Amino acid sequence: MNKKFKIIFAGTPEFAVPTLKALIDDADFDVVAVITQEDKPVGRKQILTPPPIKVLAQENKIKIFQPAKIKLIQDDIKALAPDFLIVVAYGKLLPQTILDIPKYGCVNVHASLLPRWRGAAVIQAPILAGDAETGVTIMKMDAGLDNGPIIAQMKVNILPNETAETLHDELAKLGAMMLPETLKSFAAGKMELKPQDEKFVTYARELKKEDGKIDWNKPAIEIERMVRAYFPWPSAFGQLRIKNEELRIVKILEAENNIIAVNKFKIGEIFLSDNKLAVQTGDGALIIKKLQLEGGKPLNAEEFLRGHPDFVGTVLS
Repeated sequence: MNKKFKIIFAGTPEFAVPTLKALIDDADFDVVAVITQEDKPVGRKQILTPPPIKVLAQENKIKIFQPAKIKLIQDDIKALAPDFLIVVAYGKLLPQTILDIPKYGCVNVHASLLPRWRGAAVIQAPILAGDAETGVTIMKMDAGLDNGPIIAQMKVNILPNETAETLHDELAKLGAMMLPETLKSFAAGKMELKPQDEKFVTYARELKKEDGKIDWNKPAIEIERMVRAYFPWPSAFGQLRIKNEELRIVKILEAENNIIAVNKFKIGEIFLSDNKLAVQTGDGALIIKKLQLEGGKPLNAEEFLRGHPDFVGTVLS
C-alpha cells in the first residue's frame, strides 16, 4: 500500500471548499489539519460565524487552527511534518519560515492565469478588463505575493454573460479537479516548474464597497462589464432622487451586453428604448434588465417600472 501524503490545508472562504473536499475524498491524501481565519461577525445582527472551511473540517473531524498570525502555530505545523501545505484563498501571506516546513513545499491554487492578476480580487478583474479568458494556476509558493513558479495551469473562456458569481463557481470546481493529480505528479518529479514572466504581471487589489459606484461618464461597454464583475458583491450602483425624496442607492444587478448607440440624453438619464429601460452613458446607452432600489427587493425592469413609473426621466449620479 502506498504511503498517503500528509496535507495541511490553509483556506477560508467558500471558494476553497471544493478543493479541500477533493483532497479529503482522495485515498492518497491524509488531511491532518486545517488552518483558517478566525470566526467573524456576519450580517446585520453581527452573528459570530465560522469560515466555510472550518465547517467542512469540523464535519470531517479534522484538527483546526485559527491563529491571528500563522507564525503563532509554526511549531504545530512542524510537529505535524506535512508533505504539502496547500493554500487556497487563505487571505494571509506565509512567511519563509512556514514555506520551508513541508517536504514538497507550499502549493497555492490561484484563480487566475498567473502572472496576470496577482492579488486579491482576481476573479472580478478579468471580467472588468474585458479579458477573453482566465483560469486556475497551481504554483509552488515563494516569499511575496503570488510570484512563485508555476506547476500547472488550465484556461477557461469568459462568456459574454459571465458574472463573478458564475466564474467563482467554475474556477473553484476547476481547481478542485486539477489539484490532486497535480500534487501526485509533482511529488513524483514529473512536473516542471515554470518561472513567471515578470513582464506580464498585473495586480488586482482587494475590493471595497465603494468600488461599485458607477461613473456614468464611462462607456456603456465598461459599465456593463462592471455590472457582471461586481455581482453579487459589491454590486454596481448609482444614486437617484425620485420626486423630492433624498438620494437613494439603486443597484444595477443585470444589464444587456448589447450596447445601444444612443448619445442624445444627459449622462445618467433614464429613458425607454423599444420599451426597455435604458441609461445614457458617456458612450452609448446601457439596457438595464434587473435592479434593486435601496430598501426594496431585486426586480426585473418591467416590475420595477410598474412600481416606479416616474423613474423614467430621472438622472442617475
